[in-house]
Amino acid sequence: MSELTATVEHPAGGAAEHGEHGPTLLGLSVEGWVYASITIFLVLAFVLGKLPKRIGEALDKQIADKRRVLDEAAVIRAEAQAMLEEAKGKLAASAKDAEKMLEHARMEAEEIISRAEADTSAMIQRRAHMAEEKIAASERAALDALRHEAAHAATSASRQVIADTYDEASDRKLSEEIISGI
Repeated sequence: MSELTATVEHPAGGAAEHGEHGPTLLGLSVEGWVYASITIFLVLAFVLGKLPKRIGEALDKQIADKRRVLDEAAVIRAEAQAMLEEAKGKLAASAKDAEKMLEHARMEAEEIISRAEADTSAMIQRRAHMAEEKIAASERAALDALRHEAAHAATSASRQVIADTYDEASDRKLSEEIISGI
């Protein structure tokens, strides 16, 4: 047998032979092993008794941390939702404002176009009237020039006719008739 089993299997009388107090195992007697076992048991009981509590506390701490993070996330989500709703409201208001501005711009454009058409029509009428007046003035000037030319031609023709048909004797006869008629 091995030394280990040999030391354990000593009869009660064999302990006195070796000069020891009983059988030993790894240098410990039975009493030492009992004390070591009780000590290991108490340490394990103490450690294992506290271990679930420590694990529970660690888990509780992690749960509390995660709950705090979730609460913060919920607050942030609520703020983000509020900001989203505000942005949607602003977007809708901006769209309405843009539509109003577009409608106003269309109305102004229509007014400008109608004013431009009216101004253009009035300008065309003024220019047509001015052209008509210029034509009429040109016609009057041409008629006056024609009358002047006709009068001049008639005067010249009359002088020529009078000069050709009247001589000094005819002038005397005409002068005497005019004087006697007075």
